[in-house]
Amino acid sequence: MCSSGRLDVPTWVDTVKTGTYKELAPYDADWYYIRAAAIARHIYLRKNVGVGALQKLFGGSVNRGQRPSHHVDASGSVQRKALQSLEKIGVLEKDERGGRKISQQGRRDLDRIATSLINVEDDE
Repeated sequence: MCSSGRLDVPTWVDTVKTGTYKELAPYDADWYYIRAAAIARHIYLRKNVGVGALQKLFGGSVNRGQRPSHHVDASGSVQRKALQSLEKIGVLEKDERGGRKISQQGRRDLDRIATSLINVEDDE
């Protein structure tokens, strides 16, 4: 997905935090592509995943000083925009029961990528 250049990236990816519990934006310049690939893989393995489930998945622990840490959900906007980007290139589609699911073309693309990765590992 990343090498083809088809995935449109929002303009704010270099300055945004991925959650309220974070102190800084991600250091990696390609973090949006990595997040989109992780979302595509998560939805490939499970059905009917929505923004709320992805917020919980990518959330983390908030530093509360002397008090115990607690889980905090990640930013919903980042997950929503990644889902919309994946929908735009045809990997995902909306499900009638809510959430998103892998499209037929998306399943074919992800299977092809996984097969090529297995073949590369076998050659080494």
